[in-house]
Amino acid sequence: MKIIEKINIKYLFTVSLLFLIGGTVFAQSGPAGTNVGLPGIALNFGQGADLVDTLKVLGLFTVLTLAPAIVILCTSFTRIIIVLAFMRQAMGTQNMPPNQLLIGFALFLSVFVMQPTGEYIYKQGIAPYMEHKITTPQALSVIEIGLRGFMSKQVKKADIGLFYDVTGRPAPQTIKDVPIHFLIPAFIISELKTAFQIGFLLYIPFLILDMVVASVLMAMGMMMLPPVVVSMPFKLLLFVLVDGWHLVTGSLLRSFH
Repeated sequence: MKIIEKINIKYLFTVSLLFLIGGTVFAQSGPAGTNVGLPGIALNFGQGADLVDTLKVLGLFTVLTLAPAIVILCTSFTRIIIVLAFMRQAMGTQNMPPNQLLIGFALFLSVFVMQPTGEYIYKQGIAPYMEHKITTPQALSVIEIGLRGFMSKQVKKADIGLFYDVTGRPAPQTIKDVPIHFLIPAFIISELKTAFQIGFLLYIPFLILDMVVASVLMAMGMMMLPPVVVSMPFKLLLFVLVDGWHLVTGSLLRSFH
Protein backbone atom coordinates (compact mmCIF):
# COMPACT_ATOMS: atom_id res chain seq x y z
CA MET A 1 0.00 0.00 0.00
CA LYS A 2 2.83 2.40 0.78
CA ILE A 3 4.38 1.69 -2.66
CA ILE A 4 1.02 2.40 -4.36
CA GLU A 5 0.65 5.68 -2.42
CA LYS A 6 4.15 6.77 -3.44
CA ILE A 7 3.38 5.95 -7.11
CA ASN A 8 0.12 7.91 -6.94
CA ILE A 9 1.85 10.93 -5.41
CA LYS A 10 4.58 10.85 -8.07
CA TYR A 11 1.93 10.46 -10.77
CA LEU A 12 -0.08 13.44 -9.54
CA PHE A 13 3.04 15.57 -9.20
CA THR A 14 4.13 14.71 -12.76
CA VAL A 15 0.70 15.49 -14.24
CA SER A 16 0.52 18.80 -12.40
CA LEU A 17 3.98 19.75 -13.62
CA LEU A 18 3.05 18.91 -17.24
CA PHE A 19 -0.13 21.03 -17.01
CA LEU A 20 1.88 23.93 -15.60
CA ILE A 21 4.48 23.74 -18.39
CA GLY A 22 1.79 23.33 -21.06
CA GLY A 23 -0.19 26.30 -19.76
CA THR A 24 2.93 28.46 -19.77
CA VAL A 25 3.80 27.51 -23.34
CA PHE A 26 0.24 28.09 -24.52
CA ALA A 27 0.21 31.48 -22.85
CA GLN A 28 3.41 32.48 -24.65
CA SER A 29 2.45 31.34 -28.18
CA GLY A 30 -0.89 30.71 -29.86
CA PRO A 31 -1.80 28.02 -32.37
CA ALA A 32 -0.60 30.07 -35.35
CA GLY A 33 2.62 31.14 -33.74
CA THR A 34 1.13 34.40 -32.58
CA ASN A 35 1.91 35.77 -29.18
CA VAL A 36 -1.20 35.29 -27.03
CA GLY A 37 0.08 36.17 -23.53
CA LEU A 38 -1.75 36.33 -20.26
CA PRO A 39 -4.14 39.18 -19.47
CA GLY A 40 -2.31 42.08 -17.85
CA ILE A 41 -3.27 44.88 -15.50
CA ALA A 42 -2.10 48.44 -16.04
CA LEU A 43 -2.27 51.13 -13.34
CA ASN A 44 -2.20 54.78 -14.36
CA PHE A 45 -1.75 57.43 -11.69
CA GLY A 46 -2.69 61.05 -12.25
CA GLN A 47 -4.38 60.47 -15.62
CA GLY A 48 -8.06 61.33 -16.00
CA ALA A 49 -8.67 61.87 -12.26
CA ASP A 50 -7.71 64.61 -9.84
CA LEU A 51 -5.96 63.56 -6.64
CA VAL A 52 -8.06 65.99 -4.60
CA ASP A 53 -11.31 64.41 -5.85
CA THR A 54 -9.90 60.98 -5.02
CA LEU A 55 -9.09 62.10 -1.49
CA LYS A 56 -12.62 63.50 -1.11
CA VAL A 57 -14.12 60.17 -2.14
CA LEU A 58 -11.75 58.41 0.27
CA GLY A 59 -12.84 60.73 3.08
CA LEU A 60 -16.51 60.08 2.27
CA PHE A 61 -16.04 56.31 2.46
CA THR A 62 -14.13 56.76 5.72
CA VAL A 63 -17.05 58.67 7.23
CA LEU A 64 -19.50 56.01 6.03
CA THR A 65 -17.31 53.32 7.59
CA LEU A 66 -17.27 55.16 10.93
CA ALA A 67 -21.01 55.88 10.81
CA PRO A 68 -21.94 52.98 13.16
CA ALA A 69 -19.39 54.21 15.71
CA ILE A 70 -20.79 57.74 15.43
CA VAL A 71 -24.33 56.44 15.99
CA ILE A 72 -23.23 54.46 19.04
CA LEU A 73 -20.96 57.03 20.66
CA CYS A 74 -22.60 60.38 19.89
CA THR A 75 -26.26 59.50 20.48
CA SER A 76 -28.45 58.06 23.21
CA PHE A 77 -27.81 54.48 22.04
CA THR A 78 -25.04 53.83 24.59
CA ARG A 79 -27.16 54.53 27.67
CA ILE A 80 -30.20 52.67 26.35
CA ILE A 81 -28.45 49.44 25.35
CA ILE A 82 -26.50 49.24 28.62
CA VAL A 83 -29.63 49.71 30.74
CA LEU A 84 -31.51 47.08 28.73
CA ALA A 85 -28.60 44.67 29.14
CA PHE A 86 -28.60 45.30 32.91
CA MET A 87 -32.34 44.67 32.95
CA ARG A 88 -31.96 41.29 31.28
CA GLN A 89 -29.07 40.37 33.57
CA ALA A 90 -31.00 41.34 36.69
CA MET A 91 -33.96 39.16 35.74
CA GLY A 92 -31.61 36.24 35.14
CA THR A 93 -33.26 35.23 31.87
CA GLN A 94 -29.91 34.57 30.15
CA ASN A 95 -30.46 35.34 26.43
CA MET A 96 -34.12 36.34 26.65
CA PRO A 97 -34.80 38.80 25.11
CA PRO A 98 -32.14 37.96 22.49
CA ASN A 99 -29.39 40.38 21.56
CA GLN A 100 -30.92 41.20 18.18
CA LEU A 101 -34.17 42.25 19.82
CA LEU A 102 -32.45 44.41 22.44
CA ILE A 103 -30.25 46.12 19.85
CA GLY A 104 -33.22 46.77 17.56
CA PHE A 105 -35.31 48.12 20.45
CA ALA A 106 -32.44 50.34 21.60
CA LEU A 107 -31.98 51.60 18.05
CA PHE A 108 -35.61 52.65 17.66
CA LEU A 109 -35.62 54.27 21.10
CA SER A 110 -32.49 56.17 20.04
CA VAL A 111 -34.30 57.34 16.90
CA PHE A 112 -37.16 58.59 19.08
CA VAL A 113 -34.83 60.44 21.45
CA MET A 114 -32.69 61.88 18.66
CA GLN A 115 -35.63 62.96 16.48
CA PRO A 116 -35.36 66.72 17.24
CA THR A 117 -31.62 66.62 16.58
CA GLY A 118 -32.16 64.63 13.38
CA GLU A 119 -34.79 67.07 12.12
CA TYR A 120 -32.46 70.01 12.75
CA ILE A 121 -29.57 68.28 10.93
CA TYR A 122 -31.78 67.35 7.97
CA LYS A 123 -33.45 70.74 7.56
CA GLN A 124 -30.35 72.86 8.14
CA GLY A 125 -27.65 70.62 6.68
CA ILE A 126 -28.62 67.62 4.58
CA ALA A 127 -31.55 69.10 2.61
CA PRO A 128 -29.69 72.31 1.60
CA TYR A 129 -26.61 70.24 0.74
CA MET A 130 -28.62 67.95 -1.54
CA GLU A 131 -30.06 71.04 -3.25
CA HIS A 132 -26.50 72.41 -3.71
CA LYS A 133 -27.24 75.46 -1.57
CA ILE A 134 -24.36 74.89 0.86
CA THR A 135 -20.94 73.29 0.58
CA THR A 136 -19.68 70.10 2.17
CA PRO A 137 -17.81 71.86 5.03
CA GLN A 138 -20.94 73.83 5.86
CA ALA A 139 -23.06 70.67 5.95
CA LEU A 140 -20.55 68.95 8.22
CA SER A 141 -20.56 72.00 10.47
CA VAL A 142 -24.35 71.81 10.80
CA ILE A 143 -24.11 68.10 11.71
CA GLU A 144 -21.49 68.89 14.34
CA ILE A 145 -23.63 71.69 15.80
CA GLY A 146 -26.65 69.37 16.04
CA LEU A 147 -24.77 66.57 17.79
CA ARG A 148 -22.95 69.08 19.99
CA GLY A 149 -26.28 70.52 21.13
CA PHE A 150 -27.49 67.09 22.23
CA MET A 151 -24.26 66.03 23.91
CA SER A 152 -23.92 69.35 25.73
CA LYS A 153 -27.22 68.72 27.53
CA GLN A 154 -26.16 65.26 28.75
CA VAL A 155 -22.46 65.66 29.51
CA LYS A 156 -21.21 66.47 33.01
CA LYS A 157 -18.79 69.30 33.66
CA ALA A 158 -16.52 67.07 35.76
CA ASP A 159 -16.02 64.72 32.81
CA ILE A 160 -15.07 67.61 30.55
CA GLY A 161 -12.71 68.94 33.18
CA LEU A 162 -10.92 65.59 33.29
CA PHE A 163 -9.50 66.07 29.79
CA TYR A 164 -8.45 69.64 30.52
CA ASP A 165 -6.68 68.47 33.69
CA VAL A 166 -4.84 65.77 31.76
CA THR A 167 -3.74 68.11 28.96
CA GLY A 168 -3.04 71.07 31.26
CA ARG A 169 -5.09 73.44 29.13
CA PRO A 170 -7.25 76.15 30.71
CA ALA A 171 -10.95 75.37 30.83
CA PRO A 172 -13.19 77.46 28.53
CA GLN A 173 -15.87 79.81 29.74
CA THR A 174 -18.77 78.08 27.96
CA ILE A 175 -19.37 74.57 26.70
CA LYS A 176 -19.59 75.91 23.14
CA ASP A 177 -15.83 76.51 23.26
CA VAL A 178 -15.05 72.87 24.14
CA PRO A 179 -13.43 71.08 21.16
CA ILE A 180 -15.36 68.19 19.71
CA HIS A 181 -12.54 65.73 20.47
CA PHE A 182 -12.90 66.69 24.15
CA LEU A 183 -16.69 66.67 24.17
CA ILE A 184 -17.25 63.21 22.66
CA PRO A 185 -15.18 61.17 25.16
CA ALA A 186 -16.55 63.23 28.05
CA PHE A 187 -20.08 62.52 26.78
CA ILE A 188 -19.31 58.78 26.59
CA ILE A 189 -18.05 58.76 30.19
CA SER A 190 -21.17 60.60 31.35
CA GLU A 191 -23.42 58.15 29.50
CA LEU A 192 -21.63 55.15 31.00
CA LYS A 193 -21.93 56.60 34.50
CA THR A 194 -25.63 57.36 34.10
CA ALA A 195 -26.34 53.93 32.59
CA PHE A 196 -24.58 52.13 35.46
CA GLN A 197 -26.47 54.19 38.03
CA ILE A 198 -29.80 53.21 36.44
CA GLY A 199 -28.64 49.59 36.20
CA PHE A 200 -27.79 49.56 39.91
CA LEU A 201 -31.27 50.80 40.81
CA LEU A 202 -32.80 48.12 38.59
CA TYR A 203 -30.79 45.40 40.31
CA ILE A 204 -31.99 46.22 43.85
CA PRO A 205 -35.55 44.73 43.78
CA PHE A 206 -34.39 41.56 42.03
CA LEU A 207 -31.47 41.21 44.44
CA ILE A 208 -33.82 41.49 47.42
CA LEU A 209 -36.06 38.83 45.88
CA ASP A 210 -33.05 36.52 45.40
CA MET A 211 -32.05 36.98 49.04
CA VAL A 212 -35.57 36.25 50.29
CA VAL A 213 -35.84 33.07 48.21
CA ALA A 214 -32.37 31.93 49.30
CA SER A 215 -33.27 32.49 52.97
CA VAL A 216 -36.53 30.55 52.64
CA LEU A 217 -34.82 27.62 50.92
CA MET A 218 -32.10 27.54 53.57
CA ALA A 219 -34.71 27.59 56.35
CA MET A 220 -36.52 24.69 54.68
CA GLY A 221 -33.29 22.72 54.43
CA MET A 222 -33.21 22.67 50.66
CA MET A 223 -29.49 23.26 50.35
CA MET A 224 -29.07 21.48 47.02
CA LEU A 225 -31.76 23.46 45.20
CA PRO A 226 -30.27 26.56 43.44
CA PRO A 227 -32.10 29.73 44.55
CA VAL A 228 -31.97 31.11 41.00
CA VAL A 229 -34.22 28.33 39.73
CA VAL A 230 -36.92 29.23 42.25
CA SER A 231 -36.54 33.02 42.15
CA MET A 232 -36.67 33.44 38.37
CA PRO A 233 -40.43 32.72 38.04
CA PHE A 234 -41.09 35.17 40.87
CA LYS A 235 -38.91 37.76 39.14
CA LEU A 236 -40.86 37.36 35.93
CA LEU A 237 -44.15 37.56 37.84
CA LEU A 238 -43.03 40.73 39.63
CA PHE A 239 -41.79 42.26 36.40
CA VAL A 240 -45.06 41.54 34.60
CA LEU A 241 -47.27 42.78 37.46
CA VAL A 242 -45.54 46.16 37.67
CA ASP A 243 -45.39 46.43 33.84
CA GLY A 244 -41.61 46.53 33.95
CA TRP A 245 -40.88 47.26 30.30
CA HIS A 246 -43.19 50.26 30.40
CA LEU A 247 -41.50 51.61 33.53
CA VAL A 248 -37.96 51.00 32.26
CA THR A 249 -38.67 52.53 28.86
CA GLY A 250 -40.38 55.55 30.39
CA SER A 251 -37.53 56.11 32.84
CA LEU A 252 -34.98 55.86 30.05
CA LEU A 253 -36.78 58.35 27.83
CA ARG A 254 -37.34 60.81 30.68
CA SER A 255 -33.68 60.61 31.68
CA PHE A 256 -32.77 62.46 28.46
CA HIS A 257 -35.05 65.37 29.24
